[in-house]
Amino acid sequence: MRVVTEKGAFLLWKGALQFLSREVLAMRKVLTVAGSDCSGGAGIQADLKTFSAHGVFGMSVVVSVVAENTSRVIAIQDVTPDMIEKQMDAVFEDIGADAVKVGMLSTPVCMRAVAGKLKQYAPENVVVDPVMYAKNGCPLMDPGAVGALIEVIVPLADVLTPNIPEAERIAEMKIEALDDMKEAARRIHAMGCRSVLVKGGHALGDAVDVLFDGTDFRLLEARRIDTKNTHGTGCTFSSAIASNLALGYDVAGAAERAKRYVTTAIEHALPIGKGHGPTHHFYDLYREGLRGMDGGETRA
Repeated sequence: MRVVTEKGAFLLWKGALQFLSREVLAMRKVLTVAGSDCSGGAGIQADLKTFSAHGVFGMSVVVSVVAENTSRVIAIQDVTPDMIEKQMDAVFEDIGADAVKVGMLSTPVCMRAVAGKLKQYAPENVVVDPVMYAKNGCPLMDPGAVGALIEVIVPLADVLTPNIPEAERIAEMKIEALDDMKEAARRIHAMGCRSVLVKGGHALGDAVDVLFDGTDFRLLEARRIDTKNTHGTGCTFSSAIASNLALGYDVAGAAERAKRYVTTAIEHALPIGKGHGPTHHFYDLYREGLRGMDGGETRA
């Protein structure tokens, strides 16, 4: 039988405390600035789940409260610009962020409030998902706000992640083929973002995304998964990119890892609700279980 002396116990306790301190200090922090989806499939709820799945510490600034479910958007209530700014101040003056994901910004006023604070605090790794429509087609951005998006938000993005309908609005062109996606990426990059990822989920055939950094194109390819349950895929994808950037991957590596993650989440999407169900953010975790939390028993 091993006997632990008082001194030995103290040294073990001290060592454990130092280990935990290193783990906490090493944990990367990621902020989402987006709308709240009460149904849990998209918006800040999807973002925070994605952050947790990647082992980063998630924080949120709510810019809009959206009453929505898998079938429809019922109502949208924007948070005041002053409150948006105060939330961002609260995060940056105390905790900071290794990456920021910006999602739904419904009006030019919201956009300018967020842009002002991004300029003030100048965080690294800003990923912007220019959300314009919910999965069911309901608009989430004022149609007249695209100009403000291009003027004040796009130039602040290290990575911009429009889907095809969003890229068509921003680039002012029709996208019908891969070459069109590349041309849209060129046009959007010229608006000031460092990299643009035009997502091909709305196209036919395999799910092919186009990443452009101003010099080179990179294609991110995955087989198309036959499911209607894709609520929140854009939020999840952009949050996964932000998480991987915070973890130290470059843009190409972060995008490739995020592509694999969101593909798995879609492949194992949850048939929840009557419309477009959510993706499965924690498939790998649920499959493996919380090791050590069940006393060592093996589940059937």
